[in-house]
Amino acid sequence: MAESLVEKLAQFVADKSFRGKGPLCVALVITQHARTMGLPLDPDKLITEGGGQVLGLGKGAVQTVLARHSIVRVLASEGGRTSRGSMNNMRAYVALLNELREEGAVDLDAIERFWIDRVHEFFAAKPFKIRLDASRSLRTVVGDVLQQAEERQKTTPGVYYAGAVMQHLVGAKLDCVLDAGKIEHNSFSTADAPTSRAGDFLIGDVAIHVTTSPGEALIEKCRDNLNDGLRPLIVTGQKGLLVAAGLSENLGLGDRIDIFEVEQFVALNLYELGTFAASGRRTAVNDLVERYNQVVEEVETDPSLKIELRR
Repeated sequence: MAESLVEKLAQFVADKSFRGKGPLCVALVITQHARTMGLPLDPDKLITEGGGQVLGLGKGAVQTVLARHSIVRVLASEGGRTSRGSMNNMRAYVALLNELREEGAVDLDAIERFWIDRVHEFFAAKPFKIRLDASRSLRTVVGDVLQQAEERQKTTPGVYYAGAVMQHLVGAKLDCVLDAGKIEHNSFSTADAPTSRAGDFLIGDVAIHVTTSPGEALIEKCRDNLNDGLRPLIVTGQKGLLVAAGLSENLGLGDRIDIFEVEQFVALNLYELGTFAASGRRTAVNDLVERYNQVVEEVETDPSLKIELRR
């Protein structure tokens, strides 16, 4: 495959967060439509008569493509048909294919191989692991998952696993305390981008910021929170704790911003949720992991962000 084509497809995946079973199913099926209908494609002709689904998107069509590459595992039980955002994903991918066509001949075999490689990566993705051992502190349990994320991040430049895991652990913990549905969850890429939102989570008058690397921009956002009548709260790692505290002091906000180390922030609630009993702690950790995985399923496209609980 021409290097430029690989680069363009990889850039598309990065820009559109085109990962996960739903987008992969769309890419495989639309590539097939490009073979049969030719390019350029008209996205309006790739919608079912009811207008609610992508034409031909289903388990059978997806598995037929996979079978040509000797893949028998099921990518998605519905072939991505019920995935939220499939219509937008289709339009975005059609726009890419049409753009490539304008630039010259399009090697659809090479493009299909690119997506098959992504399917292999999807199936190979391994979740992080939590080992629930009565002899280990809850801080260690939480810290171990974050350490795994940091190690994986070193081997995958540009993918910020540690930040994503930290954000969703905090979000899952808040859901366990407040009950699901009380706060809004966003994908890490969305939450990490500059937005007008007060923080990663807004509860009452408290704006919670979750970050592995606090900087001056974050402290300035906390100043904005204060000016808007909100109470800023930063959750970060052990190294970030010292940095955030120093920056807050330098900007004259040291006594106005609450800063917590993430392992303590999560572990203390686990003790409380478990009513400080051994059996309760096990249940609390199980509930946290279950909710965390639900959040990842809802807002992320990378299944390797999930956590597997081992006993």
